[in-house]
Amino acid sequence: MNLGDLLHDRATHFPQVTALFCQDQSLAYSDLDTTTASLAQWFLRQGFKPGDRIAIHWPNSIEAVQLCFAIFKAGLIAVPMNLRLKPAEIAWILENSGATLCFSHPALADAMRQTGIEVRSALPDTTGQPVDLTAISDETPALILYTSGSTGRPKGAIHTHHSLISTARTSTRELVETYGTGNGDRGLMFTPMMHASGLYVLLGSLWLGQACVLLPLFDPAAVLDAIERYRCSLTMTLPALMQFILEEQIRRPRDVRSLKLIFAGGDTVPVALQDRVREIMGVEMLEGLAQTETGPAIANPMHATRAGSIGVVQQGVEVRVVDPEGHAVADNQAGELLVKSPANCIGYWNNPEATAEALQDGWFRTGDLVSRDADGYYWFRGRLKEIIIRGGSNISPQEVEEALYSHPEILEAGVVGMPHAVWGEQVVAFVALREGGSVDEEGVRTHAARHLADYKVPEKVHFMPVLPKGATGKVHRKALKDHLISQQPL
Repeated sequence: MNLGDLLHDRATHFPQVTALFCQDQSLAYSDLDTTTASLAQWFLRQGFKPGDRIAIHWPNSIEAVQLCFAIFKAGLIAVPMNLRLKPAEIAWILENSGATLCFSHPALADAMRQTGIEVRSALPDTTGQPVDLTAISDETPALILYTSGSTGRPKGAIHTHHSLISTARTSTRELVETYGTGNGDRGLMFTPMMHASGLYVLLGSLWLGQACVLLPLFDPAAVLDAIERYRCSLTMTLPALMQFILEEQIRRPRDVRSLKLIFAGGDTVPVALQDRVREIMGVEMLEGLAQTETGPAIANPMHATRAGSIGVVQQGVEVRVVDPEGHAVADNQAGELLVKSPANCIGYWNNPEATAEALQDGWFRTGDLVSRDADGYYWFRGRLKEIIIRGGSNISPQEVEEALYSHPEILEAGVVGMPHAVWGEQVVAFVALREGGSVDEEGVRTHAARHLADYKVPEKVHFMPVLPKGATGKVHRKALKDHLISQQPL
């Protein structure tokens, strides 16, 4: 089964069930199936061939979902874009993916046009001679999700129809096994489609033949209002966002009794936060581990949650915990987590070196350090890589450093992540100025903001006469982090 088949099956069985709600608009499964088939035919009439990439630069909306599934049905590959990126960041992803057309929301289209790509800011008129849709294997690539690594530019994780359907099945299994399924249940998607957590809710709702409520942008009040208005049953979030939702619920309580499950991942979920959500909202907040490349791999069971752990291995998923030589470690010993799952991506777009490093014999190297206890629960112990995760978003230290190096007065730059009570980690920069340089912290941050999305801009900047170096002459990020922890002179 491919994603187009899945949608058509749900439309056949639940034609009048609402598939999507968004800002007082709604669309039934039968209409979503029909409109996406017409859009898919439009793509083929324009001469697009299987495997061509189409970028989507649009907030969560009915239009964005229609575009995505039309691309799937036509055998093309969707490239959802992070709306917070600046033109230079967008241009790199477009160049790397080879996308030749972008659908960009009217309010965002000017930034996209600066890249030189063909931009459409409205869905096309789909009237025209019908075109037969080509049969699509479930192993066909369907989606490229760009995620920042610990070094260099973002990498595009390639997901097939099969891996995305496997993601949908895995992300909803706990809900189904506990409560069964019902078309009256509704998922709430308030993180963007380019972020894995938003995609899990959308695909999970489709898998269950239920409605998905879409919020264009994250706003704590809007999240709670939507839960109350639409009686949402399921949502997935990031710990930092959940903090804001909880504070809003305390400030002005809504009726959230319809919630059956809040899944949280993308970063460590504090036990204190889980306790407060249970106390104030009356729902279990389940911590788990899911990456853009793997889908949900480990999660706490709904009625056997072990606070502080990331849970147990999900059905159909295999994991290993290994030392640097690849040998399995004993229980309660930390090692790198490897994941083999039907939801794994098949590699990184146009990046065979990164693919070979990350995927070995079907096992994906997560770069996360975990341990396993005697009962089969896993515990997060840190990151093998230096990637910074702020509010669930991956930030490459090297990418931020490159932006800082473009300032004419900065001689050296080093960027690290440090713990933050709300965002999980914050971006901290160290810089050494050229002789005669006089730029201050605000000047450095302003310069960075011209080149980077807001969430990548360093919250703090420390000035040093010279930055510590490793044996190869590279700036030693670990020494910088250790300096912040100890506050001892380098």
